[in-house]
Amino acid sequence: MSLGKILLVDDDRNLLELVKIRLESADYEVTAAVREEDALDAIKKQVFDLSIVDLQLVHQDGISLMEEFHLILPDMPVIILTAYGSIESAVEAMRRGAYSYLTKPFDPQDLLFQIERAMENRKLTFEIERLKGLLEERYDFTNIVARSEKMKRVLEMVSQIAKTESTVYIWGESGTGKELIAKAIHLASERKNKPFVAINCAALPETLMESELFGHEKGSFTGAVRSTKGLFTQAHRGTIFLDEIGDMPLSIQAKLLRALQERQFYPIGSEKPMEVDVRVIVATQKDLESHVKQGLFREDLFYRIHVIPIHLPPLRERKEDIPILVDYFLKKFSEQTKKELKGLTPQALQKLMLHEWPGNVRELENTIEYAVVMTQKDTITEDFILQTKGTQPQEPFKPLKEARDAYEKGYLIHLLEICQGNVSKASKLAGKYRADFYDLLKKHNLRSEDFKKSR
Repeated sequence: MSLGKILLVDDDRNLLELVKIRLESADYEVTAAVREEDALDAIKKQVFDLSIVDLQLVHQDGISLMEEFHLILPDMPVIILTAYGSIESAVEAMRRGAYSYLTKPFDPQDLLFQIERAMENRKLTFEIERLKGLLEERYDFTNIVARSEKMKRVLEMVSQIAKTESTVYIWGESGTGKELIAKAIHLASERKNKPFVAINCAALPETLMESELFGHEKGSFTGAVRSTKGLFTQAHRGTIFLDEIGDMPLSIQAKLLRALQERQFYPIGSEKPMEVDVRVIVATQKDLESHVKQGLFREDLFYRIHVIPIHLPPLRERKEDIPILVDYFLKKFSEQTKKELKGLTPQALQKLMLHEWPGNVRELENTIEYAVVMTQKDTITEDFILQTKGTQPQEPFKPLKEARDAYEKGYLIHLLEICQGNVSKASKLAGKYRADFYDLLKKHNLRSEDFKKSR
């Protein structure tokens, strides 16, 4: 497997070949160019991880060629090579965007070291920017919009308890934004610069959950070819978010209770306890008190996690939030699709206000995304609201469960059509874990294969 793609530009054919051979022997994929125009043509056809450019070329200097590269690939690091080394040229190359500078003749190991360092630095920069953008875009308090008194009280409570170390219990229907609130609590806490680790307890079988949470030692069970850290260890000094904790098997509940009480646990196959410092946030859409009475959830664990309860009201109980949520999602998807939209017609907004929203805010977000993508006008009409291809408006007074199931199936069909049967993309758009999404497809007898492009 290649360590990366490198574009090598030098008018010295002998040196070019020698460097190419050396880099290829180090498992890099190298494209070599003698002429500037060949190099520019190559960079227009594929993405390179790094470029090595000679300072003195036939028709132009390497620094100006580097600047042309950066117009196409702004983030690509460039190493300048020259036989005319001087402080002035080195400073100029770095000032105008070079990553580093090597003087001929150079040690091949020095070049490999510079390449490795440049690529690691690039990966790190990309990851930092990705995580920063993700957090800022999705989980900052400014992106939790609310006008209703119910949600204002929720946000006031979240702001108040974020700085504490108390365990938080979030409950509400699917799609109400439980993970969003959990992430906001983490980012407003003293642990914000430490990991936020999330797990959906409904998405893993019992046989894997213990290992996923607490880790295991090499050889502790069939297939354990190496020791693995669990999510509790990964979340050390940060926050662990246990989503859908009501679906956690009883056998795992006992081990979780011990971990919460003693702040330590035993990885599978280990006789040495692991100590962790984590803040715990749990979420559920189930009535855990009734589950306790039925013997489906441990009473002692329930009271251990039920320290600060936060109830997220369903969207149908806070419909005054719909207009500002619509504005927020409209702006978000307009920017993504590069469309200039004025808004919704009164009829379209009325249709949104009358809908019961069984899928809550997530369903509203997906509805607006569909409308933005499909409309050809600057104003979204009711024709693009809560409509799916191949379905007709629902008859009035249909039983609620039947109506919900019909909409859910139509929504899944539309989503699979948009994503051409790609379950990873579809589940991401739906805000669902892959396992949960597959369960929905099974429920409605839908096969992703039927929506592939070749169909």
